[in-house]
Amino acid sequence: MAAEIFVKKQTIDLRKKHIGPSCKIFFSHDPVKIVRAKGQYMYDEKGQRYLDCINNVAHVGHCHPDVVKAGAQQMELLNTNSRFLHDNLVLYAQRLQATLPDKLSVCYFVNSGSEANDLALRLAWQYTGHKDIITLENAYHGHVSSLIDISPYKFQHLSDDERNQTVHVAPSPDVYRGKYRADHPDPASAYADEVKDMIHGVHEKGGKIAAFIAESLQSCGGQVIPPTGYFQQVAQHVRKAGGIFIADEVQVGFGRIGTHFWAFQLQGEDFVPDIVTMGKPIGNGHPMSCVVTTKEVAEAFMSSGMEYFNTFGGNPVSCAIGTAVLDVIAKEDLQGNALRVGGYLARLLEQQKEKHPLVGDIRGRGLFAGVELVKDRLTLTPATAEAQEVIYRLKEQYILLSADGPHRNVLKFKPPMCFTEEDADLVVGKIDQILTELEEALGLKLQNALSLENGSSKRKLPAEENGHVYLGALSHDRGSSRGLPQQAKRLRT
Repeated sequence: MAAEIFVKKQTIDLRKKHIGPSCKIFFSHDPVKIVRAKGQYMYDEKGQRYLDCINNVAHVGHCHPDVVKAGAQQMELLNTNSRFLHDNLVLYAQRLQATLPDKLSVCYFVNSGSEANDLALRLAWQYTGHKDIITLENAYHGHVSSLIDISPYKFQHLSDDERNQTVHVAPSPDVYRGKYRADHPDPASAYADEVKDMIHGVHEKGGKIAAFIAESLQSCGGQVIPPTGYFQQVAQHVRKAGGIFIADEVQVGFGRIGTHFWAFQLQGEDFVPDIVTMGKPIGNGHPMSCVVTTKEVAEAFMSSGMEYFNTFGGNPVSCAIGTAVLDVIAKEDLQGNALRVGGYLARLLEQQKEKHPLVGDIRGRGLFAGVELVKDRLTLTPATAEAQEVIYRLKEQYILLSADGPHRNVLKFKPPMCFTEEDADLVVGKIDQILTELEEALGLKLQNALSLENGSSKRKLPAEENGHVYLGALSHDRGSSRGLPQQAKRLRT
C-alpha cells in the first residue's frame, strides 16, 4: 500500500466515522500521522523524523530487516495452525525456554498480552481450584473482561458493587509515593505483609486465593520498581494459601532492563514465578504472545478434559518472527545496549533532578525509566499538567514521549532497544529546556522548591481530554504577570 492514501484531514474524518470513539489516539488535538519507521525513528506523511521514546513493541527497532525477512520468507512457504506438526513451533519454544529457569518449561502460544494474561488466570483457577485473585494498585493487565476485573488502572472509577468481589487490590510496592517509602527499614516485608493480611481477610470471608498477579515492574502504574525481596515473600504467602504467582512480563521482558533477560529476575535467583506471561516485544510488532508455566500447572489444565486450541497461536510465521527477534537481541547485543544506554540515560536524568525542582524522582532499570514530576518535593503533589506540557512540547520538537501513572505525572521512557546515547542526550536536553521555561513561568526555585499548591488551589483544574490533562494558560497567581511561554500556550488553540 502507498505510504499515504488520504490527506491527514481525510484520515482523521474517516477514523471518526468508522473507528470506535473509545479508541483514543496520541496527541488528539493534533495527531501525528506516521507512514513509515526504521530503528528508533518514525516518519510522518511529510517526511519529518520523530525520535520514538514510546514504542517498547518495536523492541529491536522498527521494521528490522532480519525480522521482516524471516516473516516474509516463512509466509511464502506456509502459515497454518499448530494442529499440524512444524519445526518452527518446537524450535522457538526451545529457544524461549532457554532464557528462563528450568522449572518454567511448558509454553502456550497466543496472540496478545491480554490473551496471555487471560489464559494465565484460567491456568491458575484450574490448578488451584480457587477463585480469588490478588492484584496490585494501579495495575493494568489487558483489555478483555477477565483482565479489566483485575486492572485497577481501568476499574478504579467503578463503585464497589460494580467490581468483581473475588478480586483484591494490594498496595503498589512504590517506595517513592506509596505507603512504605525508601526511608522504611524494610519496605519489601512491609508491602508483603499487606498481601499476607489480605489473604487472611479473604479466608475469613470464605474465599480462597488462586493467584497473585503483578507486572514485574509496573508500567501504567508509573514505572514502579518493587523493592528486592518483595516477590519472594509474596510468593511464600500466596503459595502457603494454595495459590500461585503470575509474573506479567508483557511490558518489560526480553532484555529491556539490561542486567537480566526478564525483569522478575531482579528479585534474585531464589525467585521463580509459577507462570510468566509475555507479549508486545516478543514479535517486534507482529501480534504474538506466550504463557510459560510449570509441568504441574500444565498437567492440571489438561486434567479438566477441555482441549485448548488457538487458531493463530504458534503458527509458523509467528514462530519464525519470534526466533528472529531473539537472534537480533543476541547478535546486536541489545540487552547490553539497554544496560549501557539505560545507565547513561539514568545519569543524565539524575542531573536534571539536581537542577529542576519539578523533578521529584528518577527510577527504572535499563531502557525502562520514569521521571516523576511533582510540584513540591515534600508533599509530592503531582505535577500532572506540567508533565503533559512536557510531552506536548517534546512532540513539537519531534520527540515522542508519554506520561502515565495514577496521576499521569510520570514521564515514561521505553524506547526501541537500539536507542543510543546520542538519542538520550537529545531528549534530555530538550526536557531540560522545557522544564527551565516552565519553572521560570511558575516561579519555582530549587533552593526552596516553592509549593504551587497555595497559588493553584483557587484555580480551576486543567481540562482533561482523552486521559491527558492540558496545562492551559497556567500563570503564577502570587502577583506575577508571567504565564507560560507563548509556544506552550499555542498548544490549546
